[in-house]
Amino acid sequence: MMRFPSSPRFSRIRSGMRDGRRLGDFPSSPLVLGLMLLAGAIPLAAAPQSGRSEVPNSSARVTANLSGSVATRDGGRLHVFTPLGNVIIHTRNSGKVDYSVHLEADGARAVATELLKQFRIYGRELPDGVGIKAVAGGQQCCGRLWVTITLNIPKDYSLDVSTGAGNIQADDVDGRATLYTAGGNITAGNIGGPARLISESGGHVSVRDVDGNLTANTGGGHITTGNIEGNASLHTAGGHIHVGSVQGIARLETGGGNITLQHSGTELMADTTGGQIDVGEAAGLVRAMTGGGGIRVVRVSGPTDLQTTGGSIYLTQVDSSVKATALAGGITAWFASSPKTEGSCDLQSNDGDIIVYLPRMLPVTIDGQIQMGYDHRVIVDPAFPLKVSYDTMANGERLLRVKGSLNGGGEVIHLRTIAGNIRLALSDQEKQMQLYKEQMDQLQRQLQMQFQTQFQMLEQLQKPNEKPSKQQQ
Repeated sequence: MMRFPSSPRFSRIRSGMRDGRRLGDFPSSPLVLGLMLLAGAIPLAAAPQSGRSEVPNSSARVTANLSGSVATRDGGRLHVFTPLGNVIIHTRNSGKVDYSVHLEADGARAVATELLKQFRIYGRELPDGVGIKAVAGGQQCCGRLWVTITLNIPKDYSLDVSTGAGNIQADDVDGRATLYTAGGNITAGNIGGPARLISESGGHVSVRDVDGNLTANTGGGHITTGNIEGNASLHTAGGHIHVGSVQGIARLETGGGNITLQHSGTELMADTTGGQIDVGEAAGLVRAMTGGGGIRVVRVSGPTDLQTTGGSIYLTQVDSSVKATALAGGITAWFASSPKTEGSCDLQSNDGDIIVYLPRMLPVTIDGQIQMGYDHRVIVDPAFPLKVSYDTMANGERLLRVKGSLNGGGEVIHLRTIAGNIRLALSDQEKQMQLYKEQMDQLQRQLQMQFQTQFQMLEQLQKPNEKPSKQQQ
């Protein structure tokens, strides 16, 4: 956290309070305007054209606007700390940091005016960049206050922003970024370095491309990202996770939402307690688990372990070894004609069917088994010379087996189901490629739609709200 000396040289701040009276310009000492630490709603609102009340009653709002500028050099770091308020960061200037604050307070006029008077904001140059610090005081008043801090900074700056309650919006920056809010949404453009984005109480987190590692946590909102050049650690207590690509190690975890990833690099670990998992192309190791939804991986090119307790598993192109377990759903797998990596495959389902599509010339060995053979069957394409046999177990159940080597044999595909059918079909490469393209296009559209939804929501938040959403203190 940035530290300010006891007698800093602050930038000049211009201020105007609009309720029929005028506050004169303040010298270089800190401006004092009031807010309550835990006061009301904080919409992202542009400054109104006039803060003068049209109806003279106790519920009319009093407004104030502040502005200042701090000289700086490119390549620095912006430090912002405020206990309350929305923070909007634009990258339009070079050589300086401009900032403005818009405040609105309601309640009795004397109370609202007192709220504004108790707010302190400091801006000054620091050894590594610029610091903006807001200090809240006077928690004895009964009123509500809206705060929006807008900054214009050099594009090659880094960010270190913290707000106790509010949204954070940032344009593209060339440096790294740390954005924290105790209660609000975070929306960022492209980030040219590592990024850490935290919404503690459950807001949504959206960021475009990150040129480095990304850590994003939210207490329950959605997480949406573009392409991540490094590792990604994304966690939400209950929202959805939508990601373009992760070049490094991806750890994606949600307490109940869906997980969507277009491209996975070195390693993927995806875990949801009750949602769907959709992965496009997975180049490396994959471990995915869901407690209630299905799992779809369009292309598997590395060792893969998939588990679902309440859904089905669908694999469009299997290029490597796979272990897939579905306790209450079926498994469908299309195998590639020339696998990239060797290794056996193990497909297990308790209550669902297992459907495997095999290229005509693929050298593999089949080992299939149905535990409840009386009620289920094995369906084999005539092109495959496989043997079907029956064994009677001690409990009287009939065990149904299917075995054989295709094209001289090769890696073993183990198929196990308790109460489902097994089907081995000749794959249609044209249809398989069509499915591959359709599913990759679908994942891309989902990500684009999620980004569009997030930014539309932000635009709505930026519109002035006439009614606060929280109770007054």
